[in-house]
Amino acid sequence: MSILIALLVLSVLIFFHELGHFTAARLLGVQVDVFSIGFGKRLWTKKIGKTEWSLSAIPLGGYVKMKGQDDTDPTKKSYDPDSYNAKKPWQRIIILLAGPFANFLLAFLLYFAVANLGVPKLLPEVGQVGEDTPAYSAGIQKGDKIVQINAKPIIYWEEIGKEINRNSGRVKLLIDRNGSKIQLELTPKIIEDKNLFGEPIKRRIIGISPSGARVVVHYGLVDGIQYAWQETIKASMLIVQSVEKLITGAVGTDKLGGIITIVDITAQASHAGLVALFFFTALISVNLGVLNLLPIPALDGGHIMFNLYEMIRGKEPSEQVLYYMTVTGWVILGGLMVLGLYNDIHRLMG
Repeated sequence: MSILIALLVLSVLIFFHELGHFTAARLLGVQVDVFSIGFGKRLWTKKIGKTEWSLSAIPLGGYVKMKGQDDTDPTKKSYDPDSYNAKKPWQRIIILLAGPFANFLLAFLLYFAVANLGVPKLLPEVGQVGEDTPAYSAGIQKGDKIVQINAKPIIYWEEIGKEINRNSGRVKLLIDRNGSKIQLELTPKIIEDKNLFGEPIKRRIIGISPSGARVVVHYGLVDGIQYAWQETIKASMLIVQSVEKLITGAVGTDKLGGIITIVDITAQASHAGLVALFFFTALISVNLGVLNLLPIPALDGGHIMFNLYEMIRGKEPSEQVLYYMTVTGWVILGGLMVLGLYNDIHRLMG
């Protein structure tokens, strides 16, 4: 059942992406010949107007085929008034941007839904105090609630580490112990750690862990919109940094995951509940949006690059250049897919 949910999630993300292209194309007067979810043998097809709507056997992708556009052979063009090629470069760029934009919009809506369903957050209550740590030496005890750090109010556990690492030097704490307020001062310990990308970093800690006490936070309309916006930006920057570190070699290619990893983690998220599933689905949606904007021929970003070239130079790239760059783009994408699949299988093999 969880695998079916994962495949359904992927299909919904692909549908929204292609719906973005479809909507922009129709608004700009471009005929859409095919709207397909999945690849391979068609399981269901219905023609509505001039568009064939299809569901195909392999639900791991999808496409919108516009009149005059053929990614398998970019030299096949049509210049009829309702053709993609007949539109000005800036109009084509809008059509191309609409797909990734739909992914970002979907992520925003999912985060907004999470804000209303309730976001679980750990409370700043101490569970364990490590021996030979600054917290132990300062007298912090199990059950203490951290009220302030450096005079800044602390509401959730996640704020503790951020505030401790915000400044250097000693830290002033206000503790609530059984209703009594206690002021403490200590010097955090600096440790060698790794960040989200596995890179070595230095981090200041005081040596405490959470008790596990938590609260579910429900946001109102305005706060929910702000929360959704911040989470969408945060997820986007995370994906951009990941791509940057893969390109520069800061993160090894063995960390690249493929479709099996995506399906597996989505299935696990579905077991964890609706909020966890929405969180991960939003992250994948942002991932699709960012990756499709990469300037790789055969992706939306590659087509945008060609149209920007046409806007600047006043002419299209030559058909030969366009063809070979598109083929190169497909080779790059194919290589990345094979690498991701290899890493997936390697992980499964232990």
